[in-house]
Amino acid sequence: MRAGLLVLLMCAVVCSGGFRPVVVVHGLLDGPKQLEKLSGFIKKEHPGTQVTLVHAFDDLASLQPLWKQAEHLSRLLQPLLQRPGGVNLICFSQGGLVCRALLSISPQHNVHTFISLSSPLAGQYGDTDYMKKVFPKYLKETLFHLCYNRLGQKVSVCNYWNDPHHRRSFLQNNHFLPLLNGDEPHNQSAVWRENFLRIRKLVLIGGPDDDVITPWQSSLFGFYDSSEHVVEMKNQEFYRTDAFGLRTLDARGDVSPCVHAGVKHIVWHSNFSVFSSCMEKWLT
Repeated sequence: MRAGLLVLLMCAVVCSGGFRPVVVVHGLLDGPKQLEKLSGFIKKEHPGTQVTLVHAFDDLASLQPLWKQAEHLSRLLQPLLQRPGGVNLICFSQGGLVCRALLSISPQHNVHTFISLSSPLAGQYGDTDYMKKVFPKYLKETLFHLCYNRLGQKVSVCNYWNDPHHRRSFLQNNHFLPLLNGDEPHNQSAVWRENFLRIRKLVLIGGPDDDVITPWQSSLFGFYDSSEHVVEMKNQEFYRTDAFGLRTLDARGDVSPCVHAGVKHIVWHSNFSVFSSCMEKWLT
């Protein structure tokens, strides 16, 4: 399987025609098979585009820690990510966080457009069917007991579980999202920010009928305050301090939100209307 992916990566460097290659990363508890329809949309509307559906951490393996996933993909995709002409990146759900981490730790990447497709970018806090599959015995009010410790941080979902009622514990014991968002400064903060700002365009896709990402505005970098009122992106502390470059991207005019109502979480990547209105024009 790895050999097959490497062949695709090598071909993508030379075979993409007039469009940049596209790399697509799946979400929690799924794999490349679920993204085949999206790949078909891209190839039909932009003939000749080389599309790579990443075959790594599929299905149950997607529960592995997100830093592990990001570091592995950084190595695996390095030839394509450093392509001189650039590459476009579409990352679904949990995959959006993997890709954010990947972009932060990859100093030589040449990603042109990063499309985050219904991803919990500012965290997750809600009882959903997906969460119940992973933690059937826990409610959102109690899950922090499991997530905010060394054992819990070995499970991907806990890496972005953001309990607004236990902020201090989140900052101290979550070893992924606070670092990625710059909530907890560290000695790589400036480097990660510089790496992330190498992208030319950030496209944020989400909608009010998602039914998994909670709050749904997390897909647009919004999140709950301690009263569970949603604080929009521009009022988030990491935006105001420009901790990882989001405000700089926005000031450049390179943050493009696309809100699409009436779409359930599991069909974002198979909905042609979402593709045509939120993604197609950026895949050049």
